Amino acid sequence: MGEITRGRKRFPELSPHAFEHPLDRSALLALQKMPGLDWVIRKFLTTIGERRLRLLFLASSVRANDAQFARLRGLLEEASAILGMEETPDLFVSQKFALNAAAIGVDRPFIVITSSLVEMMDDEELQCVLGHELGHILSGHSLYTTMLVVLLRMWHFFLGVPGGIYAVIAISLSLLEWRRKAELSADRAGLLVSQDPNISYRVDMKLAGGRRADEMDLDSFMAQAKEYEAGGDLLDGVLKLALIARETHPFPVLRVAELRKWVESGEYERILQGDYPRHSDDETDSWLESVKRTADAYRESFEDSQDPLVSTLRDLSGGAAATGAEVLEFIRRAMGMRDR
Repeated sequence: MGEITRGRKRFPELSPHAFEHPLDRSALLALQKMPGLDWVIRKFLTTIGERRLRLLFLASSVRANDAQFARLRGLLEEASAILGMEETPDLFVSQKFALNAAAIGVDRPFIVITSSLVEMMDDEELQCVLGHELGHILSGHSLYTTMLVVLLRMWHFFLGVPGGIYAVIAISLSLLEWRRKAELSADRAGLLVSQDPNISYRVDMKLAGGRRADEMDLDSFMAQAKEYEAGGDLLDGVLKLALIARETHPFPVLRVAELRKWVESGEYERILQGDYPRHSDDETDSWLESVKRTADAYRESFEDSQDPLVSTLRDLSGGAAATGAEVLEFIRRAMGMRDR
């Protein structure tokens, strides 16, 4: 099996808290409190959904092993060892035009990667992608990702249940909101595997612009992120919310910007030096500390954001929370709406 040997460090007993984005953790806590979510997991997902999906990929995809996609399997095993995982999950390659990979399953999570993504990326980039998916598994994301996949594939089963389709839509939108936050955590896990920020940045640039990485420039790509966040007026801010609402992933330019911010914060370097939470620390990581980190992240995000909608909210608040009526009035004026 092929391996990438660059003298990279390994992280024994790595706790997912080491790389989890605080907004991911807060969104997951909110998700877990949603009415009806426990019922869906208990009555549907664990008895039908995971088995159905495993059978689907077992029948329609190629499982990587010593005889099939052996090099890809070797990259996954090495990534698992770097992240301190005791077991390496199954890996399936699925013939799809879409550039995608996913960690799916509850009791026995597995990874699915599309053939187009395998062809698009070089080995270093592929291992970064696999590290990203392993990050999802370490953080327990695969449980909710599986539920989202099942709901989106089988929503028609709920049509005959009174109010069922509305519950599915509400749960699906909440899952999508959480999953976008979860991708930020998984991007960090991918970087811990690649241990080269440029490799991780290159993955997102390729997802945005294709395989010709030699035709792309990181600084120019980062400038796009700044233009997207700060450009436009209040209506643009509202439209951004509408654009992202049904997306499973944050837009690539924003993912690169968020990952670069984590690198520059020094947290990534501390983990490389061995200063990171272990599994044994998870029990002492209190709920109050988690809430505090989340609150700090939201405050910093709000204060630093250049988005026109967020800037308007800051101007409205004047140090206090803006009222719903004030926000609505700004949006109405931006969209040219009048009272009827």
